[in-house]
Amino acid sequence: MLELAAKLLDGAGALLICAGAGMGVDSGLPDFRGGEGFWRAYPPYARLGLRFEELADPRHFADDPELAWGFYGHRLELYRKTVPHEGFRLLREFGSDLPGGVRVFTSNVDGQFQAAGFGFVAEAHGSIHHLQCLAGCTADIRPAAGVTVAIDPETMRAMPPLPSCPRCGGLARPNILMFGDSSWVPDRSQAQLDELTAWRRSARDLVVVELGAGRAVPTVRRYAELASAATGALIRINPREPEIRHGRGVSIAAGALETLTQLLPR
Repeated sequence: MLELAAKLLDGAGALLICAGAGMGVDSGLPDFRGGEGFWRAYPPYARLGLRFEELADPRHFADDPELAWGFYGHRLELYRKTVPHEGFRLLREFGSDLPGGVRVFTSNVDGQFQAAGFGFVAEAHGSIHHLQCLAGCTADIRPAAGVTVAIDPETMRAMPPLPSCPRCGGLARPNILMFGDSSWVPDRSQAQLDELTAWRRSARDLVVVELGAGRAVPTVRRYAELASAATGALIRINPREPEIRHGRGVSIAAGALETLTQLLPR
């Protein structure tokens, strides 16, 4: 499979990286796959019996903002401190040398690709590094730079003051698409997706490398399959769910960093 993938990359004129949560595991980010994986990363939530899907619910910002910002405030600091693993650099340097360049489509909200130096990233589910007004007094999306949230490590609850909207003074929330989220402001992500679509239409000999994207939330897998449908030039790297529908592409049952260090020149 590595040889087949290498042949695809040898013929690439442009590179599209499609990344899910598994891409960050080699950087030390927690694996939220299943309740047990999430609870290993966040023991206080295990004691409360709260799963990731329950915490990633926008209603908590109105009903229990300390609970909501305890979870997202901790993640914000975690992602700020995380150093992208070597695989990010390998992909960036390989893609940057191609005639059509490199773009990223990701469901991750952690900003790891930007931290690794990628210039064009489409964040399908938004970014934890940006905020919006909870009440919707404005559709403005602002960077979260300088925003910090103090958290009680025993309860994982945030302590005042909580992030606020500079326009109305009310509570702010991350500009992230959560479960059952009807108030997410998609403007920033949509502009990124529009730029990516225009680039894809002009890209020649496009090769898609998909990393760490599972079936539970198939946003990334579907986009990668769509982008590679015409040519089958898809490399899916996933240690648990590497299968490709209709057999169109190359599947590698391994982790991102392990595979990239074997596949790309250093």
